[in-house]
Amino acid sequence: MDELLEILEDLAPGTDFETCTTLIDDHILDSFAILSLVSEIEDAFDVEVSPAELVPANFNSAKTLWAMIERLQAEG
Repeated sequence: MDELLEILEDLAPGTDFETCTTLIDDHILDSFAILSLVSEIEDAFDVEVSPAELVPANFNSAKTLWAMIERLQAEG
């Protein structure tokens, strides 16, 4: 989770990713940031994020992102 928080902090410095649950809803992460994030996640955690995973529910908080990463690692 710490590595994920570091990746997020690089994309949107100053955001409280540990408590924020509206990263997509409040436009903290835009489409470019999401594409960058997906690439970083795939490299850092050795997972493949399919287009079906690109839904706001998976990207609205660090917690939901981490849950998606853990699920993808378990499936891989």
